[in-house]
Amino acid sequence: MRPDAIRDKVAIIGMGCTKFGENWDKSANDMIVDATFEALQDAGVELKDIEAGWVGTFWSGVTGSAISQPLKLRNLPLARSENGCATGSEAFRTACFGVASGLYDLVLVVGFEKLKDSGLGGLPDFIFDPVYGVGTTAPGMWALAATRYFEVNRLSPEEGRRMLARVSVKNHRNGSLHPKAHYQKAITLEQAVKAPIVAYPLGLFDCCAVTDGAAAAVLCSAEIAKKFRDDYILVKGFGLAIGPALGKEDVDYELGNLPETALAGKMAYEAAGITNPQEQVAVAQVHDCFTIAEVLECEALQFCPRGKYKEHVEAGFFDLEGKIPVNSDGGLKAFGHPVGATGVRMTYEIYKQLQGKAERPERQVKGDLRFGLVMPQGGLPGWLMPLVTILGKRG
Repeated sequence: MRPDAIRDKVAIIGMGCTKFGENWDKSANDMIVDATFEALQDAGVELKDIEAGWVGTFWSGVTGSAISQPLKLRNLPLARSENGCATGSEAFRTACFGVASGLYDLVLVVGFEKLKDSGLGGLPDFIFDPVYGVGTTAPGMWALAATRYFEVNRLSPEEGRRMLARVSVKNHRNGSLHPKAHYQKAITLEQAVKAPIVAYPLGLFDCCAVTDGAAAAVLCSAEIAKKFRDDYILVKGFGLAIGPALGKEDVDYELGNLPETALAGKMAYEAAGITNPQEQVAVAQVHDCFTIAEVLECEALQFCPRGKYKEHVEAGFFDLEGKIPVNSDGGLKAFGHPVGATGVRMTYEIYKQLQGKAERPERQVKGDLRFGLVMPQGGLPGWLMPLVTILGKRG
């Protein structure tokens, strides 16, 4: 295994993203077209220049025809990727392999989902769950992880809930600054703490919403990236770790711990040459499907010591102005979570931040932005599918 084999071989030269939200006036095809042509314009290329494509969607399409039909792509090698909530990043990762192998010079990646018209929402049972069986809900399982975290780290329920509320306040503030976010209204700590309970201790503002949206990327070989732009962004490495789903059976498994996430992060750091994530990662997008997920993921990814998220978030460590801004666009919590689009949307945000081209000046992360991290994650505690991508600037 050569974890650094992908490093600096693939460049992102263009990206696009639709507004996320209740896009009743847009079909899935409309959003695919909008995101793709924004990415093409950003890259300065035309659709006829694309040699191959990958599409990520969980619910809203099948096969590569999910993009060939709306984009009228004729007889190109196209494929659909799916890996739970990491679906968009899986399409991106696979496309990178196609470029790094030397087979293609210029490829397209699209992630999309049309959920608001589908009826999917609320608290669907994970009837297919191999770990926890029938009747399991995502809020229910992450709620168990939260209460376990409180117990292990000696937080009272009130202290724990206020810690989680700070995650939501931070992410809604970030979303309020982004013109493409689903939710664009800041909230107060008291609003978050006093919100109706969904699955104790998780309240309404601790849970992300299903959303419509699409995002796209144009990738090329790093060797030719300068032909298109000077501020291209390089792919530094990946980490993907899917465990055996033994969370229920393993007597040593701790519900408030994310071993797959930690391992995926370790793989990606090794691939990118990162030895001190807390010092070297400048901005990060993590999978805040629930506020407790962000807490556990930041610790698993070594942004702070285990059990110390509370102190860090209270100190502003993860704010836009902090040491490592996490979910600078609002994350799943405020930007929204159209499953297949999420990983590509996260990549779009890091791409813009590393370029210094956030949509509004007040959103732009300051400092020496060398590395950015993208981490969508499917599954539930005890059965996780995290995919970590490290991006970086040239030079």
